[in-house]
Amino acid sequence: MALTTQPYKGTRDFYPDEKRTQNYIFGVMRSVSERFGYEEYDAPILEPIELYQAKSGAEIVSEQTYLFTDRGGRQVAIRPEMTPTVSRMVAGRRQELGYPLRWYSIPNLMRYERPQRGRLREHWQLNVDIFGVKGLEAEHEIIALADAVMQGYGAKRDMYTVKLNSRKLMDYLLADYLGFDAEQSTRIAKIIDHMHKVSTEVFQKEIDDVLSDSQRSNNTGQKLVDLLSVKSLDQLPSEVADNTVAVELQKLLDLLQSSGITNVVFDITIMRGFDYYTDIVFEVMDTDPENNRSMFGGGRYDGLVGLFGVEPVPTVGFGMGDVTIANFLTSHSLMPELKVVTDVYVVLVGDVYSLAQATIASLRSQGLNVAVDTSGRKPGDQIKNAVKKNINFVLFIGEKELADGKFSLKNLADGQESNLSVEEVASAVKAYHQSK
Repeated sequence: MALTTQPYKGTRDFYPDEKRTQNYIFGVMRSVSERFGYEEYDAPILEPIELYQAKSGAEIVSEQTYLFTDRGGRQVAIRPEMTPTVSRMVAGRRQELGYPLRWYSIPNLMRYERPQRGRLREHWQLNVDIFGVKGLEAEHEIIALADAVMQGYGAKRDMYTVKLNSRKLMDYLLADYLGFDAEQSTRIAKIIDHMHKVSTEVFQKEIDDVLSDSQRSNNTGQKLVDLLSVKSLDQLPSEVADNTVAVELQKLLDLLQSSGITNVVFDITIMRGFDYYTDIVFEVMDTDPENNRSMFGGGRYDGLVGLFGVEPVPTVGFGMGDVTIANFLTSHSLMPELKVVTDVYVVLVGDVYSLAQATIASLRSQGLNVAVDTSGRKPGDQIKNAVKKNINFVLFIGEKELADGKFSLKNLADGQESNLSVEEVASAVKAYHQSK
């Protein structure tokens, strides 16, 4: 039986054109992160399963993690997310690092789930985290950075919305305002987290299943539904709106608005599924009706570093996946036309491979990326290959050209051909690219 040419389900091959797209997406992520003073880190793709059992959430561990036993009998996971790993790394050098600590990474992650638009089993994700800042300045900086990445792709603010909520506020609402116990609050938080993925009937039944008889009698379920329908902080009941957490959330909203991030709103239904979030959480939503979904998000998780037996470190971060961003750029026509990295395709005329090496080396030393066709085919066929590879310039090198020191440079885009010295070839190609 012949081997399949397809990659493993839910993963992707990256041919050169796809790799150019990925490099562009990563390039914007890197440049913006570093503009904000963040440093890149990395870590192994394998971690002990205990790292995720601690706080990631039961669904991630039991249903989505690629888990196996290694030859030493240890249970090992392919990382489904990066936050536990970076927390482990910070804990490992807790006393040596300088705070605030600003780190970013673009790791590949794997989760065993049903592949669909915007969600694959393997993806790459920008992770950005700031450690050591207790105040709202951390949330403001992280959200401003996320917004700057979107702006870096050329997005307009009407193309996406930043939605804010607070897990601490929701804990107060569920426990103190509505009277749910700890177990009920945990279950309801998870129901709210996926409420937009199910019908109203399913959502209401899931809520009803959590309620006690007395809560049903007191109409607690309807009170929760009414609460989840508010669209702004000032629509919350007065005793809730005056809560310290709600006041802090309003301060953050005002700070972001004053920073020019005018597409930020309060959304009481934003929960984020991971168990480690402790306060403010956010999600960035695509406003395109054809792709009206959450693209990425993050929030504050102050307790994760402390799980490693060291003093806790206040932390805020987010993760931005490459699949949803690529879909966003495509649906909003923001994906640029990406050029191949090869500047010049050398067509050898006759048996001049050895003689042409000095000329080719000179072009490369002047900063050009040069590919040489060594197939021995007719020049016309070599030119066709350059066209297929989307390379703009073809340079002909034969015995006559080497003797004269003048080489025929053809622009395949407009058909123009010039006889130039090696230095003039380099200058002409650079000038052309700078003009584009």
